[in-house]
Amino acid sequence: MEETIIKTAKSWLSDSYDQETRKEVKRLMEEDPNELTESFYRTLEFGTGGLRGIMGVGPNRMNKYTVGAATQGLANYLKKNLPGADLKVVVSHDSRNNSRYFAETTAQVMAANGIHCYLFESLRPTPELSFAVRHLHCHAGIMVTASHNPKEYNGYKVYWSDGGQIVPPHDKGIINEVNAVSSVDQICWNGNPDKIQIISHEVDDVYLDKIAGLALNPEAVRKHSDLNIVYTPLHGTGITMVPQALERFGFTNVTVLESQKEPDGDFPTVASPNPEERSAMELAMKKADEIGADLVLATDPDADRVGIAVRNNDGEMVLLNGNQTGSLLVNYVLSQWSKNQQLTGKEFVVKTIVTTELVRKIAEHFHVECFDVLTGFKYIAEKIENEPDKKFIVGGEESYGYLVGDFVRDKDAVSACCMIAEMAAFLAENGKTLFQQLQELYLQHGLFHEELLSLTKKGKSGAEEIQKMMDTFRSCPPQYINGDQVLVMKDYASRTSTDLVKGTVTPILLPTSNVLQFFTADGTKITVRPSGTEPKIKFYFGVKENLSNLSELSKTEKIAHEKIIQIRQSLDL
Repeated sequence: MEETIIKTAKSWLSDSYDQETRKEVKRLMEEDPNELTESFYRTLEFGTGGLRGIMGVGPNRMNKYTVGAATQGLANYLKKNLPGADLKVVVSHDSRNNSRYFAETTAQVMAANGIHCYLFESLRPTPELSFAVRHLHCHAGIMVTASHNPKEYNGYKVYWSDGGQIVPPHDKGIINEVNAVSSVDQICWNGNPDKIQIISHEVDDVYLDKIAGLALNPEAVRKHSDLNIVYTPLHGTGITMVPQALERFGFTNVTVLESQKEPDGDFPTVASPNPEERSAMELAMKKADEIGADLVLATDPDADRVGIAVRNNDGEMVLLNGNQTGSLLVNYVLSQWSKNQQLTGKEFVVKTIVTTELVRKIAEHFHVECFDVLTGFKYIAEKIENEPDKKFIVGGEESYGYLVGDFVRDKDAVSACCMIAEMAAFLAENGKTLFQQLQELYLQHGLFHEELLSLTKKGKSGAEEIQKMMDTFRSCPPQYINGDQVLVMKDYASRTSTDLVKGTVTPILLPTSNVLQFFTADGTKITVRPSGTEPKIKFYFGVKENLSNLSELSKTEKIAHEKIIQIRQSLDL
């Protein structure tokens, strides 16, 4: 074992750390060298979105001391950049183990730095935290959450005064201040408790009112108020807001899945609390079949992502992926704005570079501008903030995150649940289902088919393997993929787009990011991106097939899927 690891571990045995921490460090040193290495070989990186990691002792783990250092660094940045301001922050948390403890620790450190801290009385969704930053005129916000990660994880997301997650220049500035906190003795732990203000329904009510104000077809909801809906919060924060929001919209027949209703950081009924995964949705879909429900809604632990299941043409409950749900939602919102003659030419939608191109086709159909941004909802929020003369209507990303309206500046599963339910009611009023509407979009714009491959590479060796894969793709880009010539490679790290046929290079006018994209002659798009929050490297595949008749849909979907399999094989994935 490296001497630096032992030295760092021994430093955690000092009196600056509590007795329970010292005891666990000693146990690792004596009994578990592998875990000792993983916990102490580096400092958990405070990235552009904050912290996320496995809970435990050591600088490479989420614990009181890494959270305290992050908070001290943020407090230092706020005081340096906003001198003389009456600084205010707001803190919320999800249902994960230690989330309340980390939130209270954050509030105490902020108070010890003389900063007024609003602290939610109990768990609340991430989108409500984003809303609260703006509503309470705070300078920053902190959400303690690891989103949909496994139960071993927790995290710490930082928001700026616009309600969006931090972006340049604040992200780098905060990172520098956090990194400058080199000792726990530099952290101010105890301050005036009067600086901490507990908040609850006074923010909840305004947030819910704003969501209710998004309704586009209240009459359709009134006629179909008994739409049979099953909702599951997957043991997370959605239970605090989603049922109330659906009720305010006018839905009266919502069944909350009892077995997943209670917040629980162990997530006992699922392997992973991620609505992107079928296994997380199975109990809700089973309940839907038991009671004949029309729609299943599932939110992740911090209620910023929503997964749905709908009835197909044979009456079977099937899952829609994030691209499909997002396309339906964008089409619904734009179609209603168009029908109501509200489109003035200044409206826009936003999607991420890995999200389906069907969203762009839909926007073009309604003559609405569609912007691409880097992966991460903070870039959608940044785009909203940077277009003050235009009006953001709706946007989203393939990873089940959507936003309607701009009073929240992060993906919002609470409002998305309501708008998806309203969309289902509107379609029912017009004799259609969500599934049939999706089919019609494919017939109108073409069959866009996307798949995601996530390769998990844990620990130090995994991080090195991911970096090696990215280096290889950069230095030796494939000339052909599945027999189709690669025409363009976009490297968002160097912010260059290279025409591999002509050899010409043009700039990419987006921030730097460790992402590669390859575009082939037949219109296929392949994106390679290491996750910024998980030990994974992700491959996004997008293909398009023409569709002239719905009778050919099943056959065409199979062709598209087999094409992606062949693409993976050609890339040895």
